[in-house]
Amino acid sequence: MASHFSFTFLLFFCLLFPIIFPSIAKTSSFRPKALLLPVIKDSSTTQYLTQINQKTPLVPVKLTLDLGSEFLWVDCEQGYVSSTYKPARCRSAQCNLANSKACGECFSGPKPGCNNNTCSLFPSNTVTHTSTIGELAQDVVAIRSTDGSNPGRVVSVPNFLFTCGSSFLLEGLASGVKGIAGLGRTKIGLPSQFAAAFSLKRKFAICLSSSTRANGVVFFGDGPYMFLPNKFDISKSLTYTPLFINPVSTAGTSFEGEKSAEYFIGVKSIKINEKAVRFNTSLLSIDSNGIGGTKISTIDPYTVLHTSIYNAVVNAFMKALAKVPRVPAVAPFGLCFRSSNLGSTRVGPPVPAIDLVLQNDKVFWRIFGANSMVQVKKDVLCLGFVDGGVEPTTSIVIGAHQLEDNLLQFDLAYNRLGFSSSLLFTQTTCSNFNFTANA
Repeated sequence: MASHFSFTFLLFFCLLFPIIFPSIAKTSSFRPKALLLPVIKDSSTTQYLTQINQKTPLVPVKLTLDLGSEFLWVDCEQGYVSSTYKPARCRSAQCNLANSKACGECFSGPKPGCNNNTCSLFPSNTVTHTSTIGELAQDVVAIRSTDGSNPGRVVSVPNFLFTCGSSFLLEGLASGVKGIAGLGRTKIGLPSQFAAAFSLKRKFAICLSSSTRANGVVFFGDGPYMFLPNKFDISKSLTYTPLFINPVSTAGTSFEGEKSAEYFIGVKSIKINEKAVRFNTSLLSIDSNGIGGTKISTIDPYTVLHTSIYNAVVNAFMKALAKVPRVPAVAPFGLCFRSSNLGSTRVGPPVPAIDLVLQNDKVFWRIFGANSMVQVKKDVLCLGFVDGGVEPTTSIVIGAHQLEDNLLQFDLAYNRLGFSSSLLFTQTTCSNFNFTANA
């Protein structure tokens, strides 16, 4: 459960005002169709990293990408220097937009991250599950535009809202990372701010590469999402399922009554080789305390299952693959096989398909061998699901390995997820967006 931060001094609750969007505008008359960020898988941490340009003068800022984090935060303690940095003053439109209810003073300022009469949020390191209080501020952010096929000119948002984090929050993040880029469903998440700045459709898409040597991509705005070699528009072949809002925050620290910024979908059952796996399906619903359900994560490297679901899935998978020799399990996995007895196909090892059945039996997210299996040693393949314990906050967390080379479009206006299933079927991958043409 998310804990709620309590304050005993140096802050008061901001008065509630009607929501007013702060001035977020582009710097020229050019209106992009969409925006894009490159995403690379870090080989040492398996975190997915991206880079934006921020401050005046602009400098590159390396960030860990987190689908469910509420906003952008960066470390302001180590040399944050910018002539356009502006803290968000208490009871301002910016504070209201960010749903900040905490205001306070800072006795060692003024400097970025430490100013008087400013409102605060709670930047969190979702890898180490640590958080602190940080100043809400705004500064210039620049990002590259796209027509869906090629990168275009760089555009900027002069008053992009973000939160100042502390240096200790960087522990556990990949080398050189200065913060977290949050794609969560809040008014100050990257998708909402970019959509507001350039009047884009309230959609974004992620496509994570399985390679540590080639970029995946995040698109902000509507398709096309064109991938080489055949200029295939993935936006035309998506399957859709509703997105759900968890009424209770799943963040490490939050305000009382805050909803979750993470993305939940309605998994109804799980099938292996088209046969239903038997477990207590009430775990797939979100209860009044925010417990249960299924969410999507770019931070968890592998899908995490409630113990009872995990055991049922492992047993069913083991029976379906009974003729393949098993080998001792390699942590954190519980079921491993000798890979030389499996061979390969276009979509990975020829193992039983795992279906996440969604709103009905005709709508399912099929996970093939490339996404269900993990090569942990030269001749050892393991089922890439892990045991999340008997009392997890969320019953199923679909992890990043299961997302690789799948395109997921998050439609915030219509509360739906579009998903492609494996792009390997269409003879392309998430690393096949053309980042070089017309750049």
